[in-house]
Amino acid sequence: MNSAGTIKGQTGDWEIVIGMEVHAQVLSDAKLFSGASTAFGAEPNSQVSFIDAGMPGMLPVINRRCVEQAVRTGLGLNAKINLTSVFDRKNYFYPDLPAGYQISQYKSPIVGEGEVLIDLADGTTIPVGIERLHLEQDAGKSLHDQHPDHSYLDLNRAGVALMEIVTKPHMRSSEQAAAFLRKLRAIVRYLGTCDGNMDEGSMRADVNVSVCRAGGYDKFRATGAFEHLGTRCEVKNVNSLRFIAQAVEYEARRQVDILETGGTIRQETRLFDAKAGETRSMRSKEEAHDYRYFPDPDLLPLVLDAAWVGEIRKSLPELPDEKKARFVTLGLSAYDASVLVAERDTADYYEAMLASGAEAKAAANWLNNEYFGRLNKAGLAIADGPIPAKANSAIVQMVSSNLISGKIAKDLCDIVWNEGGDPREIVEARGLRQVTDTGAIEKAVDAVIAANPDKVEEVKAKPKLAAWFVGQVMKQTGGKANPQAVNAILKSRLGLPEEG
Repeated sequence: MNSAGTIKGQTGDWEIVIGMEVHAQVLSDAKLFSGASTAFGAEPNSQVSFIDAGMPGMLPVINRRCVEQAVRTGLGLNAKINLTSVFDRKNYFYPDLPAGYQISQYKSPIVGEGEVLIDLADGTTIPVGIERLHLEQDAGKSLHDQHPDHSYLDLNRAGVALMEIVTKPHMRSSEQAAAFLRKLRAIVRYLGTCDGNMDEGSMRADVNVSVCRAGGYDKFRATGAFEHLGTRCEVKNVNSLRFIAQAVEYEARRQVDILETGGTIRQETRLFDAKAGETRSMRSKEEAHDYRYFPDPDLLPLVLDAAWVGEIRKSLPELPDEKKARFVTLGLSAYDASVLVAERDTADYYEAMLASGAEAKAAANWLNNEYFGRLNKAGLAIADGPIPAKANSAIVQMVSSNLISGKIAKDLCDIVWNEGGDPREIVEARGLRQVTDTGAIEKAVDAVIAANPDKVEEVKAKPKLAAWFVGQVMKQTGGKANPQAVNAILKSRLGLPEEG
């Protein structure tokens, strides 16, 4: 599969088309229709109300905070907020669904159409349409590995509020699918409506994949007719960006292989086996009529006040796209800005460096080229890193003002990382100031030249070898010599042209 989502087959080219249904757990202290806690990691069945357990006669009461979080998310997705929406009963049997139905929304969701812009590795940005966002209850969890003969049920998750965010089939490759989920996760984290922790199950995706002959997608966009896209299969509950990319690539290739050998694609729900790197059939795909949707008789239509929605809109933070645009106006490249806004904690850290006096481009370069590498190697998020933003800002400012060299800056970063302390005080206490005294630098240059007469002859023939002399002088001065001064003095001593 290439980056544009085209698969080379034996009988010609095929296009891949992807839509997604993302379940994002609402950040709320209580469940959607009960006051039971939503804390992660509690003892099994310790956070279950009578409503969550499906006890007869228990009436649901809507959680205002969950409604507010759904509206907030819809606004962050540039989507239409429906002032009137309806909760429905979606009927199906699972052992971990005690009531025998899930309270969800079907024809009248709380949020309508919207759009998310995703940034790709080649620097392009493409829109992905949002079809809807609706609120629904989560089910409980079946545990099959606790006993050799029995399965256990944990209903702590039953009744937890979920936002199901449904996209249009606008994604065309595994890269785009992963980029969409990455961007969506960033948006809900900025908004504070979902923590996006995929490893804890608070964000998971059902990925719909279909393939069609080259040109089929353009026909779909022109006519809106889904038959141009081929039969889709849904890969259920994928819980990482890497697995989404793998699942899309495997499933698309599987469908092409079937079609090219004369077979047909059966609409079904599949699971992704991360160990084997393949999808497996789970069940035939249900249709809406299978669930016998009808309005929940215990819940009135949900009617929102337009002024209340307006107040929520006013409270929205600066979101990733807006922040990225502002960072670009500070002199950053679009790529650097995208890296810095990908996580809210990262953007906040960067802005704290600027507030402490660091220059915008220098601070971005230091984070992207130096500090993030240390964090990645240590397996730390930026919020857990040992160097405060103010300290990194001080290091960047000292380099910019030629107080320390780039080499010393890296050494200083190591010291602050391991020992803590104020970078400026460390520089003074340990004598790490950059050597700008030309007399001292000339002395070091002359010593290196005198010790390497053979290299002096070589550099006259190959001026690029001057970099070796620079390295030797920096080594002799403990990395404290001003690199520009070293270069200028070396060129003068060796008789090299400026462009050398």
